[in-house]
Amino acid sequence: MRHGKKDNHLGRTSSHRSALLRNMAASLILHKRIQTTLAKAKELKKYIEPILTRAKEDNTHNRRIVFSYIPEKDVVKELFSTVADKIADRPGGYTRIIKLGTRQGDAAEVCLMELVDFNETLLTAAEEKATKTRRSRRGGKKGADAETSAVEVKEVKATPVIEEAPVAEAETSSADDLEIVEGIGPKIAEALADAGVTTFAQLADMTPEAIQEIVSAAGIGSKSPATWPQQAALARDGKFGELKAWQDELNGGQE
Repeated sequence: MRHGKKDNHLGRTSSHRSALLRNMAASLILHKRIQTTLAKAKELKKYIEPILTRAKEDNTHNRRIVFSYIPEKDVVKELFSTVADKIADRPGGYTRIIKLGTRQGDAAEVCLMELVDFNETLLTAAEEKATKTRRSRRGGKKGADAETSAVEVKEVKATPVIEEAPVAEAETSSADDLEIVEGIGPKIAEALADAGVTTFAQLADMTPEAIQEIVSAAGIGSKSPATWPQQAALARDGKFGELKAWQDELNGGQE
């Protein structure tokens, strides 16, 4: 029985789970944003936030502790330099999870996980909103000063404020979940990753013949990759709604 055990094992052994979280944490620190499933993101949040807290105080002890969790020198260097400077004044809550809906095939919930302090769009929007809603407790001067204040308020109101982050940014440099593409399973995604194809943009630029060569070289039987570049292009551009609708048509045509 697993009464009271809150950790999600993610269907993996202890060593496999640790390796998964370690690699995802390294990607998040290097690229500041990754796309993954909601279950993995929740476990990664518990794994990486204590590491980020350690990085706020740069000393030998903390560097050794962090290196024991993520044994990659370039990741540790990035963490204690760029990331630590950004999160220095934040008391916690360094990451944000944005849901993207469900994945075609296994209906898994997909999300975007990012470091809060590196989303410049949301930070700018928050500053503009604070400027717009800030009020003085003292009475303003009458006459010319009052008219000047009214003009400034109008200019602030005319400034467009973006309330939400662009949820489906596809230009991230981290590895994308290629299994979203209809016809690509875990084995094919692994074979493509071994060949250096880890993002939607890379897959969209390939020809079906080149993809078939990679899959055949790995000894994997699969569906025809004729539509894979077009599907990857839609995912790269963040058009997940159109992608899902097209995949539904493809599945209906096969039935």
